[in-house]
Amino acid sequence: MRPIAIAMLFLWCSAKGESQQKSAFNQFWEPADSFHNTRFYTALGATAGVSTGFTIGLYKTWYSEFPQSGFHFFDDLGEWNQIDKAGHIYTAYLQSHLFYKASRWTGVSEGKSILIGSLCGTIFQSTVEVLDGFSTQWGFSISDFGANMVGIGSFALQQKAWGEQRFMFKESSTWKSRPDIIINSIDGSATTNLQERGNSLFGSSFTERYLKDYNNQTYWISANLRSLFPDTEYLPTWLNLAVGYGSENLYGGFENRWSTDGVAYELDPDLFPRYRQFYLSLDVDLTQIKTDNYFLKSILSLANIIKIPAPALELTSHGEVVFHFLHF
Repeated sequence: MRPIAIAMLFLWCSAKGESQQKSAFNQFWEPADSFHNTRFYTALGATAGVSTGFTIGLYKTWYSEFPQSGFHFFDDLGEWNQIDKAGHIYTAYLQSHLFYKASRWTGVSEGKSILIGSLCGTIFQSTVEVLDGFSTQWGFSISDFGANMVGIGSFALQQKAWGEQRFMFKESSTWKSRPDIIINSIDGSATTNLQERGNSLFGSSFTERYLKDYNNQTYWISANLRSLFPDTEYLPTWLNLAVGYGSENLYGGFENRWSTDGVAYELDPDLFPRYRQFYLSLDVDLTQIKTDNYFLKSILSLANIIKIPAPALELTSHGEVVFHFLHF
């Protein structure tokens, strides 16, 4: 699940003006040098409002549509070739980073801001896990919770040790057409097609498929080379090296077998093998672009959560090596 209200939270990122005519506007964006009471309670109220609205909206639009039960656990570690776990790491990392920036905007100290970011990220993500725990269709996932902690810990440890994020979690999602292939039921009594199966799982609109289609998603760890090797002055400060993870032919959580109206279907594993994809690519750290305009810096920070399209080398779990002139 992608984060909610990213743009709103990024309003709390730093900004500094380039002209005196805009000084009041730019002062609003600039982080406070010391604790700013008004900003703190503004941020606190906005965060509480977003969190409450997020929880209520999520329950009404999603969980209320499915049967409820007593709180229980569910082991989904083997689902979706762990693409969903990569998504949890990314989302938890991003949310913690956003709340940290919001806290710094109010003038809270570095150490306390790291703690606030980590706690808020934990609360946001745990809310989803608890709602899962009361849903008959799912359950509280220990592996999801663990992935959340990896994302939050990755942010907190880097910020504490280096005062910056040298290893950034990013994502990309592409639109891939689904082949219109007829699929016979196992007993031969009915047919469907791959597009119908994909639409029922992930939706048919661009937004739905961007958010939900695991076949389209790639998650990246993007490392800033200059930060890792500060003595290499010939390297641009914005140049990153990224490793990515994706998967293909996922039309079921654990396997490509499902039932529709009591009729069972299964994809031929020889024609549609479930496989993993590992990528090596270049990337750009947009936050390293030099500017004194902190409002522009916040926009660049917002865009920095997405992997920049670049040449990439792909290695699949069945041994195929593919070079992409431009991969996103």
